Amino acid sequence: MTGPLSGVRVLELPAIGPVPFLGMLLADLGAEVLRVDKIGTSDLGSTLAAGPLGRGRRSIELDLRKPGAAEVVLRLSERCDVLIEGFRPGVAERLGIGPDAVRARNPKLVYGRMTGWGQHGPLAQTAGHDITYLAITGLLHGIGPKDGPPVPPINYVADFGGGSMFLATGLLAALLHARATGEGQVIDAAMTEGAGYLGSMTRTFLGNGGWRDERAANMLDGGAPNYRCYECADGRFVAVGALEPQFWAALVEGLGLDPATTASPYDPAQWDECEKTLSEVFRTRTRDEWADLFAPLDACVAPVLTLQEAPHHPHNVERASYVQVGNATVAGPAPRFSATPGATRELTAVGADSAALLAEAGYSEQELNELRETGAIR
Repeated sequence: MTGPLSGVRVLELPAIGPVPFLGMLLADLGAEVLRVDKIGTSDLGSTLAAGPLGRGRRSIELDLRKPGAAEVVLRLSERCDVLIEGFRPGVAERLGIGPDAVRARNPKLVYGRMTGWGQHGPLAQTAGHDITYLAITGLLHGIGPKDGPPVPPINYVADFGGGSMFLATGLLAALLHARATGEGQVIDAAMTEGAGYLGSMTRTFLGNGGWRDERAANMLDGGAPNYRCYECADGRFVAVGALEPQFWAALVEGLGLDPATTASPYDPAQWDECEKTLSEVFRTRTRDEWADLFAPLDACVAPVLTLQEAPHHPHNVERASYVQVGNATVAGPAPRFSATPGATRELTAVGADSAALLAEAGYSEQELNELRETGAIR
């Protein structure tokens, strides 16, 4: 294994979305990730486990509800540095694999818990998804057109940004503490809190009176005409981020406009007129024609690419930013390390390492037969 996390051992319990994404991230950075998969299921979690999001792990199949399964998890955790789970609060405890039980076996272990609402609070036991976690942060209210409803940013912000990435940060910080002191700890990562933290700059502007609490009315939310997307002649779009005066000047020049008569993006009273002018000009050429024209200019203009187009953009090709894993083209490991580069691991078949991991945990043939009889393993 290569990567900055080489030597770190992670136990990943069954989950969907943000937890498998975190397991993938840790594996790409060199950690040895042991993934517990459900036996014989065809749910979303199992589908993701068998695809690129589940790459780079060793896999053991368990039915955590059956007698003996909890002991398997506890034995595996004895040789791990980190455990990550995404159950609703209290479920891990009922299964016998909560923080107290695990850390009684391994006090140095960092136990990472990821939920939408957190481990306690009025909403802790209720269901949710990225859109609802984001809704109570105030951030969703500000995303979308001014004359329409808020638009969910897929599940990038709360699930993966506020969940996976914040728990990853917490795990690494807790690992440093554990290695220095010999003491592990429990991390309560709530997606709604991580997402809310991402809005710190916006809340700073709001507190200073520099942000209006409404959609498409501000500098960075599509309200300002020099920071938004424009439709082109072919129905595709370009993204404009010409915020600073020097970039605005380059944009005006590239569009063939007269700076003396073009409405200013720095005066909100002129935004509608400015947006109208830019919209009319951008509709005179195709997206790629504009992309070619602005490529040599420092105007902060880029083509809005589709998911299928992005891997073929010259910049992404030059940096090998995308890789093929199974039947999907996915982003390669990020960020990049000069001394300990991460690497994309191969796909893992569900349950492929069950026998080996049980043997490493010290199970005898008699114990394995007992687990088979209870249905804890195949």
